[in-house]
Amino acid sequence: MGLAGNRLPCGIKNYTYNRDMAIFRTKLHWGWLIAFLVFLLTMPLFVSPPFLRSVMSLMITIVAVLGLHIIVGLCGQISLGQQAFMAVGGYAAAILATKFGLPFWVVVPLGGVIASMIGIIFGLPSLRIKGFYLAVSTLAAHFLIMYILIQWASVTGGDNGIKVQRPLLGPIDFASDQNFYYIILVTTVLLTFFAKNISRMAVGRAFIAIRDNDLAAEIMGINLFYYKLLAFAISSFFCGVAGALYTFYITRADPVAWPLLNSVWQLGMLIIGGIGSVMGVFFGAAFFKLLELMAAILGPAIVAIVPSFQASVAASLAEILWGLAIVFSLVFEPRGINHRWEITKSLYRVWPFAY
Repeated sequence: MGLAGNRLPCGIKNYTYNRDMAIFRTKLHWGWLIAFLVFLLTMPLFVSPPFLRSVMSLMITIVAVLGLHIIVGLCGQISLGQQAFMAVGGYAAAILATKFGLPFWVVVPLGGVIASMIGIIFGLPSLRIKGFYLAVSTLAAHFLIMYILIQWASVTGGDNGIKVQRPLLGPIDFASDQNFYYIILVTTVLLTFFAKNISRMAVGRAFIAIRDNDLAAEIMGINLFYYKLLAFAISSFFCGVAGALYTFYITRADPVAWPLLNSVWQLGMLIIGGIGSVMGVFFGAAFFKLLELMAAILGPAIVAIVPSFQASVAASLAEILWGLAIVFSLVFEPRGINHRWEITKSLYRVWPFAY
């Protein structure tokens, strides 16, 4: 067993299956979890509004990439349509809220359900094709869905989109970022818990079997038709919920809010963080957000120092850094940041007994 396989510190043993399957196994784990949750709950009290908005955007991105983790990391089906499914969830929530008067607490999960149904339709090609060809088919889904959303102006508002208002819950008004942050936080925590546990369930094990060898999985009795479509449905649900949250976050469903390139960057987050792990989703999304903040600081500084460096290029610095990061990750750490983190934890746990 390699270093990354030594999951527990020396002296800790599991005597029951329940404890062996637990996500948090030691008091130290629980302590770190509680401290981190307290930090997240109190964050709006001591951070600046721009930083808080960056965290909110990061959490919504994490929800979407968790959906990508299920379809790509667990089931092994390549998808570039997650931005389209986010758009479906966002527009569905906006239409249900504005035209049918449904409350926010209903339209957000309904947006996920509607995106899930659309995801099943576009997941049908996965029964016949896979790999690069499946990626192209999901790419076509993006153009088709976005075309419908723009052209169906009587329902979607066309290029103007649909304006929405943030919700009320009794005396609590979630119009402020400080209050709306908690909705995003709770949603992210719940969906993260679900994504973490799905790989430990029979459904998740079926996904992994299909990812590793779909022919062997079918011989073992796994229904490829059912589980591939289920993976698309669950993944699209995550994207739909993320899209609905983003719609209320920016207070409008706008066709320009879901560009195709973001689907590529979200796949890059999965690659850099580590495909197949929930922690990899967090590492990858946070890494991209840090590069974005770094580019926002370095871009104007570079233009000021080197006037010949065009402002348009400086504005694209984030995309340049993201592309370089993906290339370097594929060359030097193809298993992602999470793999390096697991090795680091194992080295710490066995120290000083390196053997």
